[in-house]
Amino acid sequence: MTPPAPPHGFLPAGRDRARGPAKPVPRRVLVVCCLAGLLSGCASSDAGPGYYWQSVTGHLKLMHAARPVQDWLDDPATPPALQHKLQLTQRIRTFAVTELGLPDNASYRRYADLQRKAAVYNVVAAPALSLRLQQWCFPVAGCVGYRGYYDEDEARAFAAGLGSDLDVAIYPVPAYSTLGWMNWAGGDPLLNTFIGYPEGELARLIFHELAHQVAYASGDTVFNESFATAVERIGGARWLAQADETARQTYAGFDERRKTFRALTRETRERLQALYDDATLDDTAKLARKAQVLHDFRQRYAGLRRGWGGYKGYDAWVARANNASFGAQAAYDQWVPAFEALFEREGRDFARFYDAVRALARQTAAERQAALQALDPAARPPSTL
Repeated sequence: MTPPAPPHGFLPAGRDRARGPAKPVPRRVLVVCCLAGLLSGCASSDAGPGYYWQSVTGHLKLMHAARPVQDWLDDPATPPALQHKLQLTQRIRTFAVTELGLPDNASYRRYADLQRKAAVYNVVAAPALSLRLQQWCFPVAGCVGYRGYYDEDEARAFAAGLGSDLDVAIYPVPAYSTLGWMNWAGGDPLLNTFIGYPEGELARLIFHELAHQVAYASGDTVFNESFATAVERIGGARWLAQADETARQTYAGFDERRKTFRALTRETRERLQALYDDATLDDTAKLARKAQVLHDFRQRYAGLRRGWGGYKGYDAWVARANNASFGAQAAYDQWVPAFEALFEREGRDFARFYDAVRALARQTAAERQAALQALDPAARPPSTL
């Protein structure tokens, strides 16, 4: 799963005009897709049949919409801009295997235009005076701090029923991983939801999602997302080092905005956590100060935005920012420095690095946290987030 991010421009991909009638779905596909839906955060222990059904059918529709990249390249109706991006993704895909040691399989060899702006819509929730995300638990993936929907209206309906005592946020997810379980059926496809990203960001996203196929710790979202984020950062830097100057300059501006924004959100998150931990204040005082912290955050963001030449990509996130959105963001960078330190410790050798990460994934949550804390003593344990 990729981190919450501002929307990017979408290339006109056209409709799939040559598919013919839908084919019957084998039972094996239904079973594995159900698991794939669970892994994307799409089922809880108390979910009803309708919820599981949307998970299965949503993923099946996504897979059925995908065609081999070469089919799109051979189709005269495919816009030139999309052809260029698809060719680029295949070079990125090869680089992922040859230079980063990521899996060489069917994933990201096909492309689908979903005719919407997100692959799934995640719902996250947190108490009014805590950054700890509410958990939903299900088989295989364990407990995670989000619940995903393929239909935005269904996500909003679920969010509306969570109760006024919670901070709730909904964010679009451009891509998610089925952990390699769907490679026999064509693998995770490229999507219109991210194909228009700048070159450097497109490479990072593909590296991130492939990293989820390398190691996965059930029920530990922070571990899984931090590892994938570390791989995308290391891999993204290597990709850009051999890219052309235009790609590097375009990405540099994009990344500079992201770094300053993340620094602001990290500082705000720490201010909120310190406030919630303050035993000298009652809840009424904490709520008042929380409102001031969020007001200060939006004021400081407005100052950053004035220097961005009209870039508005983070506006929607900032307008709706609350405990849930800050808590969700924390999952993606909590242990990144620790994983980067582990990569250095393993001699910058990807095979050794991945072996070390898989070993961590097999440990208990407490053992993993202790090991990562030792690699990055400055990090705050995720239990305090």
